[in-house]
Amino acid sequence: MSGAGTDKTRPLIEGGPAIILVRPQLAVNIGMCARAMANFGLSDLRLVNPRDGWPRTGALRKGAFAAAAGAVHLLEGAKLYDSLEEATADLNFVWATTARERGQGKRVEGPAIAMDETAALIANMGKAGILFGPERTGMDSDEIARADAIITFPVNPAYASLNLAQAVLLVGYEWFRVAHNEGPRFVTPERSVPATREMVSAFFDYFESKLDANGFFRPVSKKPNMQRNLRNMIHRMQLTQQDVRTLWGAVVRLSEGPRLAAKTRSRAKAKKAEAEAPQEVPRKETESQT
Repeated sequence: MSGAGTDKTRPLIEGGPAIILVRPQLAVNIGMCARAMANFGLSDLRLVNPRDGWPRTGALRKGAFAAAAGAVHLLEGAKLYDSLEEATADLNFVWATTARERGQGKRVEGPAIAMDETAALIANMGKAGILFGPERTGMDSDEIARADAIITFPVNPAYASLNLAQAVLLVGYEWFRVAHNEGPRFVTPERSVPATREMVSAFFDYFESKLDANGFFRPVSKKPNMQRNLRNMIHRMQLTQQDVRTLWGAVVRLSEGPRLAAKTRSRAKAKKAEAEAPQEVPRKETESQT
């Protein structure tokens, strides 16, 4: 099952650091992690001692694949390891994610800086991995000790626990941002040409004259500040030429009232023709004598 925003006609973006799930407990969470990875072009999924084994079968498999929402290629290609040592053996640098201070004297970074460094390492042909602990308890101190540095997320200190897939998603976002330098997937349609200062100033003069005529600038002593505030407000809008024409037309209608009913061309032509037509002179009747 794939969701909105999925476009199978485009090539998959792959690569990035390995996502290493240590002793994951729930099949559905593994599936959601795969979906988060696919969102941000991560393709190396490693599983260390999943609680119920892997690959899943029956209902557990069905739940994991449904949660992956189309990212089943990552589940099918996931690598299974018996130990964390095996899962990290080929890596040059390992990050561990945790919300708790472990007293191990390791460097601690947020995901943005961590992924900046990871992108630089991978660009130089290095390999990196990120450890994520089991859902209920997180990793133990011995597992954390195998990492070079720690990633922690800036979250509410009173509620710092993240869902496993949420943690993968946050790291994935920062990875994609720095590694692919991508802007938004779509942009708004191009607007009209920006209005010139001359055009905006002419609108100001007209607008303020109508406000002045209707007693808006009161008391008079505050008029300069009120004008300045209005001009600042409108400048912040970064008006286009079409914006100015629309606003100008709106002010005209507010100040002059409704337009008179427009006459159609056919009616106007008919009235003109009627007015220009020669008038028939009535004939005098002559009385006949009998």
